[in-house]
Amino acid sequence: MAMTQEMGYPTALSAPEWGFYDRWFEGNQFSIDRPFGEYVMENVLFKIAFPAEFHGQTAVEAAFLLYPQVKDRLDQIESITITTQESAARIIDKSGPLDNPADRDHCIQYMTAIGLIYGNLNADHYEDETAANPKVDALRDVMTVVEDPRYTADYLDPNKRSIANAVQVAFKDGSLTDKVEVEYPLGHQRRRAEAIPQLIDKLRNNLGTRLNSTQVERVLSLAESPEELESMQVPEFVELFLPQTR
Repeated sequence: MAMTQEMGYPTALSAPEWGFYDRWFEGNQFSIDRPFGEYVMENVLFKIAFPAEFHGQTAVEAAFLLYPQVKDRLDQIESITITTQESAARIIDKSGPLDNPADRDHCIQYMTAIGLIYGNLNADHYEDETAANPKVDALRDVMTVVEDPRYTADYLDPNKRSIANAVQVAFKDGSLTDKVEVEYPLGHQRRRAEAIPQLIDKLRNNLGTRLNSTQVERVLSLAESPEELESMQVPEFVELFLPQTR
């Protein structure tokens, strides 16, 4: 709009009484920690491997890593400790009944239990059939969620933005698994190289539910050719997503 000489509203922030500063910030102006640039885009979190609330993603990854050690000993588990950041402890630490799939995918205990029982996690695991498996609540009942101040500090650090979790299982015979720690989820900026091939696969699969194979391959080629994508006119790009006869 600014490039086409739209005049805009120059006092939207600063107008007395009804400007954003006076109305919502008690007259204080914005204080920006860094110059405007590409920070947000460079630090986008891609949800790739499985559907789970992001604060618990690394707990699920840790559960996957523990799965081979526990899958045949589920009835021997004495306790499970999930070490996490303050945000996860506040938002997705849930005990008691979980009423629906949305409730379950916002429960770190439920997501972790699924990872330990099945070794994977998909949308079907949040439905009533899987939730009725008595092993799920049996594991939830022996879980303890604790905050690690370092995880919280690294989560808030703008140069890290980690979303760390660790999982450790104790058995009734006194033995323990390793404390498996995952600091950055797949899809985090620090795991881009690992994530991009899976992100492209997800794009291919999702596009294939709406577009024909020729369209899918054209979009994928653009995703891997940033120079061509940046030079394309917006209408031409948008038209690529119009369903056509297969």
